[in-house]
Amino acid sequence: MSIGRGRGFFCVGFSLAFTVAACFLPLGSAAQTTVSRSSGGQSQPDFAIPPGTIVPARLNQTFSSKNAQAGQVITARIMQNVPLPNGQRLPAGAKLAGKIISVQSAANGSKAKIELRFDSLIIRRQTIPILTSLRALAGFMEVQAAQTPEYTPGFGTPYDWVPTRQIGGDEVYGVGGPVTNPDGERVGSAIYGGVLVHVRARPDSSCRGPVGEEDRLQALWVFSADACGVYGLNRTEIAHAGRTDPVGTIILTAEGQDLKLRTGDALLLRSR
Repeated sequence: MSIGRGRGFFCVGFSLAFTVAACFLPLGSAAQTTVSRSSGGQSQPDFAIPPGTIVPARLNQTFSSKNAQAGQVITARIMQNVPLPNGQRLPAGAKLAGKIISVQSAANGSKAKIELRFDSLIIRRQTIPILTSLRALAGFMEVQAAQTPEYTPGFGTPYDWVPTRQIGGDEVYGVGGPVTNPDGERVGSAIYGGVLVHVRARPDSSCRGPVGEEDRLQALWVFSADACGVYGLNRTEIAHAGRTDPVGTIILTAEGQDLKLRTGDALLLRSR
């Protein structure tokens, strides 16, 4: 369905914002994350994270191929509530943890390389195993640009109604409004803290669209529905996304320079 751009979206956005946002308010005790008891009597969250679940995150530290060490712990913060098919959600603010596996500095014309993996999800002091691959990587300046309105709102116009452009090109028409791709087709809706969209595969990319039979709405934060690859990080490439052997291992390379990732750089991860 093709959707034009216009001021009418702002009015629609106002009425929809509260309806959409209400869906993501804390649920009652009967519908909250289920909990199982371990043999030691401690509560353990029993999250069922199906393969193909998108997890948008932001790095918590800076490291590079020049100074990083194998075995170094790395962490990232989940930036948007991630809905799960069973009614649970991974909350924004939860932490992903992992480590650097190996590092190769740029020297004698060779590529710089960092191998890393995220394998733990920490929610309310509980650790849950998770295996992820990398769909997209973006520099913090790209993140900032995606969160900046395309024009200054006029007097009386709420800031949240002004359109923004996602990393990858999708257009967001304010909180509660539609998200459309560059062809004007609606792919989802905007909510407070991000977007809920149907993941798509670009014909020229190696990234997949929906995994399995269910084409559900997913949390992509500042990324477009078909975001894939590297944005805003000069000469950096995803040499291995972690989808195939070695599964879960992400390999990044940089040509002719040391590879550097900074606090605030964005990751679009996908569960295995």
